[in-house]
Amino acid sequence: MIKRGHIYFVNLNPTHGHEQTGYRPVLVVSSDAINCQPLVVTVVVGTDARNVQRDYPTNVRVTANETGLPLDTVFLCFQLRSLDHSRFMNPVTQQPNLAGKLPESRMADVDKALRMTLMI
Repeated sequence: MIKRGHIYFVNLNPTHGHEQTGYRPVLVVSSDAINCQPLVVTVVVGTDARNVQRDYPTNVRVTANETGLPLDTVFLCFQLRSLDHSRFMNPVTQQPNLAGKLPESRMADVDKALRMTLMI
């Protein structure tokens, strides 16, 4: 099951304008009550930390060590996307492409960045 706080590699194409594109990590931020439904899953998009020179209050920088990802990553909490469950599936195994997990303590940082982004 896709769970809040888990990180998956997904293909975000097609995209438009300034949207993050390509195959990249996404962090699930929707509740597990939503994630288990046949609806969409809300995520924030990650990017290679080397591409983000400055830290902003709407970004959360995490290390590969704490997430299990191959690279240090910045989750761009202003880049919210709702994705169909099919984007998470490995075409061969038909299982989600789980790449890592964000510790609960760091999810609090994500929640703070989301509140700033959404002004709640």
